[in-house]
Amino acid sequence: MTKLFSSLYDIAMKPLEKTRFEKIRANLVRKAEGRVLEIGYGTGANFRYYTNVERVDAIEPNPEMSKHAKKRIKKSRTTIYTYQEKAEQLSFPNDSFDTVVATLVFCTIPEPEKALEEIRRTSKPGAKILLFEHVKVDQKMVGKTQDALTPVWKKVCDGCHLNRNTLHTLKQSGLIIEKVTPYYGGLFLTIECCNPG
Repeated sequence: MTKLFSSLYDIAMKPLEKTRFEKIRANLVRKAEGRVLEIGYGTGANFRYYTNVERVDAIEPNPEMSKHAKKRIKKSRTTIYTYQEKAEQLSFPNDSFDTVVATLVFCTIPEPEKALEEIRRTSKPGAKILLFEHVKVDQKMVGKTQDALTPVWKKVCDGCHLNRNTLHTLKQSGLIIEKVTPYYGGLFLTIECCNPG
């Protein structure tokens, strides 16, 4: 199922990437500076948007997704190093990164609280944490639908939880949330945070 999902991911995302979705992703990723950690780079959709950075260290636990990113790494104007590892157990030293980027990934991380601990540990005091995520909608009927679909959706879409409340998890993490911007009726959010150190 993982292999099938990685093959279909870019096809499914293509119509969204050509619309407002692409603009949201690009505007967020272009805020990255210095040395960057990207959590769950998937097929490398963000790589072309890195402009004012020294380098990007990008992790992805799914080797099938990584295969699809190779062309985008070659086309990137930024030096990108990739690693097959999980966000809950990063191999980087403390205080390594100026910016951390995660787009459409916290829905799949098995232990998001642990991943956020690792992000805090490996990012410098004052580092930017930039996220673009889909979340559980604060509307009763839509939220119930997300809950009902999540068990099947997880199996089909590489562990993706439609009903994850990532904003709540971030509020509990100790990161400072500076800006939250909702899109598509609150189904998607960009979240800009700071690591207080």
